[in-house]
Amino acid sequence: MENYGKILVLAGGPSSEREISIKSGRAVYGALARSGQDVELFEIDSGLSENFGKKGADIAFIALHGRFGEDGGIQKILEDAGIAYTGSGVESSGLALDKIASREIFASNGIIVPRYMVVTDKTKTREILSSFDVPFVVKPRKEGSSIGLTVVKDPGKLSEALPLALNYDDRALVEEYIEGRELTVGIIGDETLPVIEIIARDAVYDYGAKYTQSDTKYIVPAELDKSIEAKARQGALKAHTLLKCRDFSRVDMRMDAGGNIFVLEVNTIPGMTERSLLPKAAMANGISFEKLCLKLVGMAYKRRFKEKGENGDGKSKDK
Repeated sequence: MENYGKILVLAGGPSSEREISIKSGRAVYGALARSGQDVELFEIDSGLSENFGKKGADIAFIALHGRFGEDGGIQKILEDAGIAYTGSGVESSGLALDKIASREIFASNGIIVPRYMVVTDKTKTREILSSFDVPFVVKPRKEGSSIGLTVVKDPGKLSEALPLALNYDDRALVEEYIEGRELTVGIIGDETLPVIEIIARDAVYDYGAKYTQSDTKYIVPAELDKSIEAKARQGALKAHTLLKCRDFSRVDMRMDAGGNIFVLEVNTIPGMTERSLLPKAAMANGISFEKLCLKLVGMAYKRRFKEKGENGDGKSKDK
C-alpha cells in the first residue's frame, strides 16, 4: 500500500456544522490509521488563524463542513501554506456553498432547478406568498445539513421561517417545494456512484431526518427506471463539472411525478462517516470506507507532485 506522507485530517471549525464535522473527521482519521498511514486528527477551534505549515503535513484531508470548510476559506490557507488538500479548490468551493450563485449557474446552463426567489429582511411576506403556493422552502444562502431550512406548509409560519434563514446571512432563498422523491448522487473523480433514494418522515429531509430520527430510510441503489437513473447521474455530473469541482462531491436533487429531476445543490465536502451517503454509495460500488478515504488522499497526493513538477519521490520529472 502506498504511503502518502504525513496526513492531517481537519475537523471541527467555527461553522454551525461543527459537531457533524468532528464525526466525519474522526471517522476519516480512523480509516486512514487502520490503513497504516501516518495520520493526525486536528480538531480546529477557531480555525481562522491557524498556521498549518507548523504541522509539517504533506496532505490535508478536509472534513470541515459548512463555512470556512466549504466556502474556500481553509482551501486558501492551505494553498498559501503550500499544503495539498482533498476536494475542490477555492473558487469552486465558494460557488457550491453559495446556493444563490450556484443556482444561477445551473439555471443558465440548462439544469432544471426549482423556481426560486432571493429574499432579504426587506422582502415583504405578502410578496413571497403571492409568488409561491404552500408548501414552499425557505433556506439560508450558505448553510449545509439543512440548518436554518424550513418547509413552510402554513402561510402563517413564514414569519418564523424567514428570520430563521436570514439569521445566517443577509440573503436567503425561497423556492418551490418539489413533490416527489429525494435523490442524491455521489461523484468520485469524474464518475458517478449509484443513486440513493432517501425516504424521510413527512417527506422532508431536514436536520432531524438526517441526524436524529431513526426512521429515515436509504435505498441504495435507488429503484429507478434506467432512463431516470441515467438522467440523475448525468445531471449530477454536469452540476459538479459546471462548478469545476474536483475529487468528490454529492449532488442533492428532487424528482417529481413526471420523472423531471431538479438539482438542489452540490456538496463539496459531504458527510464522511461510514453511515454517510457518499460512503454508502461507494460501498454499493464495492469501495470500502478505508479505500474511499485512501482514494481521496491519493488524488490530492498526485496533484501535489504534479504542481511541483515531481514524480512522487521528490525528484524532478526532468531528471
